[in-house]
Amino acid sequence: MSVDGRMRRDRPSTSYSATTERRKPMVHSPSTAEPVTVGDVTVEADSADTGLIHLDGVGLTYPGPPPVEALRPCDLRIDSGEYVAIVGPSGSGKSTLLNLLGLLDRPTCGRYLLDGNDTSLMSEKQRTALRARTIGFVFQSFHLMPHRTAEENVALSLVYQGIPARRRREKARDMLEHVGLGHRLGAVPTTLSGGERQRVAIARALAAAPSLLLCDEPTGNLDSKTAESVMNTLDELNAAGLTVLIITHDDEIAGHAGRAVTIRDGVLSEGFGS
Repeated sequence: MSVDGRMRRDRPSTSYSATTERRKPMVHSPSTAEPVTVGDVTVEADSADTGLIHLDGVGLTYPGPPPVEALRPCDLRIDSGEYVAIVGPSGSGKSTLLNLLGLLDRPTCGRYLLDGNDTSLMSEKQRTALRARTIGFVFQSFHLMPHRTAEENVALSLVYQGIPARRRREKARDMLEHVGLGHRLGAVPTTLSGGERQRVAIARALAAAPSLLLCDEPTGNLDSKTAESVMNTLDELNAAGLTVLIITHDDEIAGHAGRAVTIRDGVLSEGFGS
């Protein structure tokens, strides 16, 4: 089964850039397919144009008894600059797919190429390195440290990037200003609204200049007005060139994306399911 259709919005010529020190994701361009090096081992990237995300017969079955086929073998391609919603009800396999795309789990069959790199050939250390430089995560429950300020929450996400403390703080301030929270740098999460907390989480995800923003039910804990504000922020990021993938059960939220893929009973299909 192939999930490879494409519907794209027209986008302005401005480019998303979390920092001038990292490459900008290019809208509608092939993956740069850079190799990943960890220690003395280098995993070469695939030289073919495979898109940013390429699933080739990827599936996941949890061992039994009885075995549970959480994701049936599927093909999926997502190019740089796309805005894609993965839509499905509770228990459909969305979390399984999220964990696979985010390199948190390994498939039991098939091959997953991320930015041209074959993740099936990588050790866990190499997968962690690739995840850190390629993917930014936004979760439903924010996952902010309650006793740290907004600025500290964003800056701490850069500790393992080897960036000096002063530069981490500068990046954190830049990202918070980018999502409209420049006036809330010193606020702790308990004093922020739900929408503000989610925008802090988005700023944290953007701080390392990822190629992909992977959002798991990003508006699930928000009222409709606040959810629309958060979605507008994601819309703007994608319009500027960032690849955005949203996991959601809400067709209205999915409507913000330029392309929808439905998952139901572990089966992927292009478009909105019935």
